[in-house]
Amino acid sequence: MSFLAPWALLLAAAAGVPLLLHLLRRRTGAKLDFPAVRYLLRMEKEHAREVRLKNLLLMVLRVAIVLALAFAAARPVGPLPGVGHAPVAAALVLDNSLSSAAAGAEGPMLGRLTAVARAMIDGASAADRLWIVTMDGAVVGGSPAALRDALSRVRAIDGAGDATAALRRATTLVEQSGIPNGRVVLLTDGQGSTWREVAPVTASAVPVTVVQPTGVPPVNRAVASVATEPAHWNPRGAVRATISGADSTTWRVIVDGRTLARGSAKAGTTVLARVQPSARGWVAGAIELAPDELRTDDIRHFAAHIGEPPAIATDAASGLFLRGAVDALVQGGRAVRSTGASGTNTVSLVSAERARRPGLLFAPTDPLKLADANRALERAGIPWRYGARRDGPAPLRGAGLDGAVARTWYPLTAEGDISGVDTLARVGGAPWAVAGDGYVLVASAADAAATDLPVRAGFIPWLDELLSQRLAQGTGAALDATPGATVRVPTGIDALEAPDGSTRPVASGATIEAPWTAGVHFWRRGGQRAGALVVNGEARESDLARLAPDSLATLLGASATVAASDAGAATDALFAAGGRRTLARTFLALALLLLVAESLVARRGIFRPSPA
Repeated sequence: MSFLAPWALLLAAAAGVPLLLHLLRRRTGAKLDFPAVRYLLRMEKEHAREVRLKNLLLMVLRVAIVLALAFAAARPVGPLPGVGHAPVAAALVLDNSLSSAAAGAEGPMLGRLTAVARAMIDGASAADRLWIVTMDGAVVGGSPAALRDALSRVRAIDGAGDATAALRRATTLVEQSGIPNGRVVLLTDGQGSTWREVAPVTASAVPVTVVQPTGVPPVNRAVASVATEPAHWNPRGAVRATISGADSTTWRVIVDGRTLARGSAKAGTTVLARVQPSARGWVAGAIELAPDELRTDDIRHFAAHIGEPPAIATDAASGLFLRGAVDALVQGGRAVRSTGASGTNTVSLVSAERARRPGLLFAPTDPLKLADANRALERAGIPWRYGARRDGPAPLRGAGLDGAVARTWYPLTAEGDISGVDTLARVGGAPWAVAGDGYVLVASAADAAATDLPVRAGFIPWLDELLSQRLAQGTGAALDATPGATVRVPTGIDALEAPDGSTRPVASGATIEAPWTAGVHFWRRGGQRAGALVVNGEARESDLARLAPDSLATLLGASATVAASDAGAATDALFAAGGRRTLARTFLALALLLLVAESLVARRGIFRPSPA
């Protein structure tokens, strides 16, 4: 037995009052016999044994009454017969991940889980404390009405969410509740691919009860992946997607609200759709399958930038390798050569002594021109300068550059504000390639003697990515994210545009949480679209195979047990709390019975008087 208000046991000290009064009554003074009372004394002697027993019983009853009231005030709970259940602190972890939206013979899984949660809320007493914790990080507590309202608004998110964080949050709530009888209830479909990655909760003493409805998961088809080829359409492009599932299905590609391609595909195959949209700039697209029991993963979003190929300007001093790479880009339709004088939209691929923006600028091949290069950078407003020559070889670290080596380079030194600058590659821990507003600056010359990058197969794709995502007018990067993931805002971005057209300000270089709803969100710079944030759910959520409840409980740790999936049985399991009941009413009822007994004994006694 334990007590919710153990301080009230101090009231038990009042039980000494009846005992003290009983002892005081036993004190006798000097005796003086009167003839008139001799008859009464004889009667007293005849009933002395009965009187002593009556007084003793009254004392015991009065002490018991005080003790019963003290125990009732201490709010005891224990395995004895009682009324209702002991106060419970319960955090209901509701699995509203993407897979919970799958519909079966008994309706959507999330609806079944919500029904069990609602039954638990209805079975709670005023002394209980309950919370609802969902996979998207939302926590709701308060009155039963507030919890029911929160349940009515729960929707399946478009991704897996963070199950580990939800369990930890629920455990913390229960531990800090101050109620000794606490429990975490996990309401889940048991989708295997997600729960196998969840950290166990063995570090906590709070028990976990798993409630997992039975049934066979439905057959599901999904778009497992999608990518645009290339990243910049000029204006033609292609969409490559992989279809998963158990059978064939139909698909269609939608760009800027228009269906541009359609067909059918078998499960496990790759779809390649070539399109030429009429729209220009950054647009949203999607590949969509015929609907099935899990509609959310039948569509996967992408973003594409559509426009004319960037114009590129080079000169004789650009070097053989750089001019050869430009020829390959032009022949592949990825760029066009600038005609006539370089315009404001022409990207210059030149040595830094002729620095201008927009431009891809390499270190000069002649060390004697290093001072000219630094002066040209200053005139172009580029806050970087070349330092003293360094010799390698030293490996380069950066996207698309792993394995490349720098043999000679000039360390880049910041001169001015570089808060909006991205470091694209490093050599020896220091910047080797940096990107800012309208420029990319490289610490080595575009020559095989300075770096082996120009002779590697990845050189042309690296240039293509810089042109399409860093230097061409209006272009930027399309970032992929899962719902709720942490995302870094690209350099120069000041707003994020939602699929419905609304915008919210963001800080360049800051980290934000990706929206929980799948779709294409556009980065904006100065009121113009300058990239995209594409949010799609994890492909593993489309695999609806479930873990057995016992297997899931084993993964969660030693404190996890399995409860019946029936709403009534699950509710009984939650509030039974191992058979413990609140005993306050039991002790109050006992005190009332003792008061009645005391009254009867005090008024009439329990023994018949002896005949005279």
